[in-house]
Amino acid sequence: MGFDQNFIYGCSAIGAGLALIAGVGPGVGQGIAAGHAAAAVGRNPGAKGDITSTMLLGQAVAETTGLYGLLVAMLLMFVKPFKAA
Repeated sequence: MGFDQNFIYGCSAIGAGLALIAGVGPGVGQGIAAGHAAAAVGRNPGAKGDITSTMLLGQAVAETTGLYGLLVAMLLMFVKPFKAA
């Protein structure tokens, strides 16, 4: 294993760590959405079902960003394209 291979592995590890930062955005966004939904239910309790279903759909869409970041990180850590056969 030469210098070039070790460098590629190191860059893969750094890239995986940076890809996991993508989990911060969905966490913050989902927290804000849940807070606003709770406030909306407090103002209009009769619309609880509609508010909850809309909030959950929005959170599911926001979570895909975090899952894509996790997928990229796992690919960078466990798939070694330049590994000698």
